[in-house]
Amino acid sequence: MSNFEFLKQNKIFNNFSESCIEAENGIGLNTVTCSILCRRALELGVKWLYANDNDLKIPYQNNLSALVHDITFKNIIDEKLLKQIEYIIKLGNYAVHNNKKISREEAILSLRYLYNFMQWIAYCYADNFKEKEFDESILQTQSENILAVKERESLYEELEKKDKKLEETRRENEELRAKLTKKREKKEENYNFEIKDISEYETRKKYIDLELKLAGWDFDTNITEELKLTGMPNNKNEGYADYVLFGENGLPLAVVEAKRTSVDPRVGQNQAKLYADCIENEYHQRPVIYYTNGFEIYMWDDKNYPPRKVSGFYTQDELQLLVNRRTSKQNLEHVYVQDKITNREYQLEAIKSVCETFDEGHRKALIVMATGTGKTRTAISIVDVLSDKEWVKNVLFLADRTVLVKQAKNNFTKLLPNMSTCNLLNTTDNPEESRIVFSTYQTMMHAIDVTKNKEGNKLFTPGHFDLIIVDEAHRSIYKKYQAIFEYFDGLVVGLTATPRNDVDRNTYRFFEIENDVPTFAYEYEKAVKEGYLVDYHVIKTSTDFMDRGIKYSELSEQEKEEYENTFTDEEDNMPEEIESSAINAWLFNRDTIKKLLEVLMEKGLKVKGGDELGKTIIFARNHKHAQKIVDTFNELYPEYRGEFAKLVDNQVKYNETIIDEFSTKEKWPQIAVSVDMLDTGVDVPEILNLVFFKPVKSKIKFWQMIGRGTRLCKDLFGVGLDKKEFYIFDYCKNFEFFSVNPKGIETNNVISLTERIYGYKLDLIVELQNMKYQSEEKYCEYRKTLIKEFIEEIKNLNKDSFMAKNKIHYIELYSKEKTWVYISTIDLMDIKENLIPLFTSIDDNEDAKRFDNLMYQLQVKRIRQDKTNRCENLIVDTVGELEKLGTVPQIREKQDLILKVAETDYIKEADFWDIEEVRTELRNLIQFIDPYNRPPVYIDIEDTLNDIDEGYVYVNTGNNFTNYRRKVEKFLTGNLENVIVWKIRHNIRLTEQDKENLEKILFEELGNNKEYAETFGDTNIIKAVRNIVGLDKNVVSDIFYKYINDNRLNMKQIQFVKLLIDYVIKNGTIDMQKLTEQPFKNVGEVYDLFGNNIDLFKEIREDIENINENAEKLA
Repeated sequence: MSNFEFLKQNKIFNNFSESCIEAENGIGLNTVTCSILCRRALELGVKWLYANDNDLKIPYQNNLSALVHDITFKNIIDEKLLKQIEYIIKLGNYAVHNNKKISREEAILSLRYLYNFMQWIAYCYADNFKEKEFDESILQTQSENILAVKERESLYEELEKKDKKLEETRRENEELRAKLTKKREKKEENYNFEIKDISEYETRKKYIDLELKLAGWDFDTNITEELKLTGMPNNKNEGYADYVLFGENGLPLAVVEAKRTSVDPRVGQNQAKLYADCIENEYHQRPVIYYTNGFEIYMWDDKNYPPRKVSGFYTQDELQLLVNRRTSKQNLEHVYVQDKITNREYQLEAIKSVCETFDEGHRKALIVMATGTGKTRTAISIVDVLSDKEWVKNVLFLADRTVLVKQAKNNFTKLLPNMSTCNLLNTTDNPEESRIVFSTYQTMMHAIDVTKNKEGNKLFTPGHFDLIIVDEAHRSIYKKYQAIFEYFDGLVVGLTATPRNDVDRNTYRFFEIENDVPTFAYEYEKAVKEGYLVDYHVIKTSTDFMDRGIKYSELSEQEKEEYENTFTDEEDNMPEEIESSAINAWLFNRDTIKKLLEVLMEKGLKVKGGDELGKTIIFARNHKHAQKIVDTFNELYPEYRGEFAKLVDNQVKYNETIIDEFSTKEKWPQIAVSVDMLDTGVDVPEILNLVFFKPVKSKIKFWQMIGRGTRLCKDLFGVGLDKKEFYIFDYCKNFEFFSVNPKGIETNNVISLTERIYGYKLDLIVELQNMKYQSEEKYCEYRKTLIKEFIEEIKNLNKDSFMAKNKIHYIELYSKEKTWVYISTIDLMDIKENLIPLFTSIDDNEDAKRFDNLMYQLQVKRIRQDKTNRCENLIVDTVGELEKLGTVPQIREKQDLILKVAETDYIKEADFWDIEEVRTELRNLIQFIDPYNRPPVYIDIEDTLNDIDEGYVYVNTGNNFTNYRRKVEKFLTGNLENVIVWKIRHNIRLTEQDKENLEKILFEELGNNKEYAETFGDTNIIKAVRNIVGLDKNVVSDIFYKYINDNRLNMKQIQFVKLLIDYVIKNGTIDMQKLTEQPFKNVGEVYDLFGNNIDLFKEIREDIENINENAEKLA
């Protein structure tokens, strides 16, 4: 007797009826076999549907997961049934690939869900359907037979061999398919099939149980359910913990409090804490606390951190490590930093700032350091220190480009040779055996779901990485790849070269710190001042064509002929001028490029005694522009045989070899013409010239590009002749742009077009809820269409993906049609933040989507009665461009509508439906006017080079000295190598003769005794000079940096000493009273800072007194 006997009564179900009965009988063998056979029977049933229903379209991939997640399948299947199907698949996959037991309850649940699915098939496609309950009592008793993993996989492979190709089956069933499709559609008209499900408690338990199993937990060996506890504050003095997770030593690692799916799990926080108290009292080990409703999981390691939301449970090993660290990890107040990795004072301060941040209980830190100051080395030291102090074991390093990943891995491997590393982009590297994994964001997004360990379980679990380092941390990363940071539960260190005032607020919010107050900052100006980076010299110019475009009337007769031949179309139409925006976008004039290359070759910084242009990057607008630059260079300078200047972009095969050659001092090319590839991340200290042959609007990107030239380079011009500066050739008025727009204009590419379009569609759904639209059927139907589109998109999400899994609560909620009856403000925010970013677009026509975005924006603004002038003007301009393309057949077909929009006030007066008509009729025509899709045009017409403007950014002190102090300051700063001034700056006491010579200069040559007294009062003459010229940086560093380098100071003490160093370098001496005032007071009072180590402060005070004495006493 079988629950599935009803299938055998209809021959059309023969393909899968026996498989269902086999699955049911499998429970008598073992639960693993039953779970695998359930999944198999399900797969046959699903494939039968695709073979026999015309409304189902076979997707590109026809594995089971792809078939059940295809939108055509979701459109016909009952929503409750889909969840049950997903459970059968998930349990079946777990059974095949894990050497773990499956409980009888789980296997029976899978059978029950398989039964529900088969009942639905019979309801839709059988002639005589009779509803019947699943009878659990007839199931066989389970034997103790257990299958090993190899046996499980072998069983699954044997079953797959019996498959018949889905496409073949579909071809054989054309007539039957049409008949069965009609039968299902008729049943849907009066649909009354009821999906049977288990209780709410069992549903919740099902989700939590499976999550625990996916994390490697075993209910037979290391999980205890309903553990009785004593000591609860109730009448019985007892309670029952839902789950307690145990380590291999038998001690509890975690307690899990389960709440109903409909309840916020945080209501169980205190209850879980009380359970943890009871467990700690009994076992003398405090467990980590979890509380969950099956959808959301919260973790609370209350010995170290406040509660936080996590994407899943830690594995046994990860929890054991977490508990062990309570005693093994060391305080970070005093850390040892290897000099061979980082030895600069600001790097040490950055490392200690991060350590102090983590020591205080924060889990995120943001470091702002100018390009070339050693961000990566600083990160390497942070990993070294945290590893040494047993804070971290596994580390993930993320970057947005392959070359940056490769570069970072090489640096880490070189400086931390004892730590195993893996480049996830390299298929030969083994991430399971590596302490540090390097990856791009895109690769990691994929790897989370597919990478397995040697046991066949997921490798990259939520607790796998203790530390995540984010290279070039800015808001687009956290927006676009937010799912990675929501999934992994490690500490996060962000690295960025973007100046602190230009870092986006959302980035600061992600790191949970105040705006403009990163964990540590060391910026370009300070690095230049302290000699760790070099400054730049700007050469600005452009050409007449780049500024004003090409005007036909201003050309010579010969040039007019070339213009006519180039720009006259088939109907003899010719534009009177070409706008400047076309130059180097799609129109490439050889003479324009020639003149600007000649400026570079003449004025650029050179090496080899001035015989050869130094390493140079030219930033080009696009590939065709870059290629034309290289071609023109080779024509102008054939003696270099095509090796001196090379193109570097994504269209060039083996471009990494060109970058490697460019990065080598002794090798050519000297000029790399780049399209985006060299804007960031490539470190070539020898770079002397940067050429901006394209406009840049983003301040962040502009600084990143400038950072390519800021690095120091010793002996670049010969022994002892170091790099002191680099040149920036600005051909596109970038510096002028940023002087008018100090913050720049950041591109809004963090929100994709698809997101923006669905955002406006959601706004329309909300606005059309208004009562005034309910009386018109047209508006109601339009809203229903939009809602249907949203529900289909949500149902089409792959719930097995870690990204969707993190949003499962929202997916469940908003895939129900009843939720959309009224969308509240909270609903609107939830959908925009949690669901729309997961949507993908199958429409790859970007131009059409941009037009959609504009039109939907206008519709929303009209309904809200917002200002619409900008939208209307953009639409008219866009359609006006279509009007110019009247020879294109597709455009000519829509000429009436195009002329109406382009030449009248139609769009200003258009109603909702008129706007919709313009969108639907014209969207596919926009591709014809995209200038970047135009074929390139190459001409050679003489251009005019504009005036060249060059210079440094500096403060002009002027030449009119009208008072004594300014005379003294000018003399001293201009004669720092004078032996007397040199001694004063280097903390060396003057002799009596030295003092007499100094008095002669100040009292006779520059003024007199009276002027000195009026200006400096009774200040000792040596001290007065010291206060003007300050103390040499190296001298002060030798005195005070011993306190930092011997690791005796904590972070605040280091800040105090750093302020002291800066003050003494600038002022030459310091009064002890000054230490109680600003800026020292900001760090703290001296007694508070050094109260526990007053002897250390006494040493510092002695050094200060010696400095002051040397400015007053004679040798």
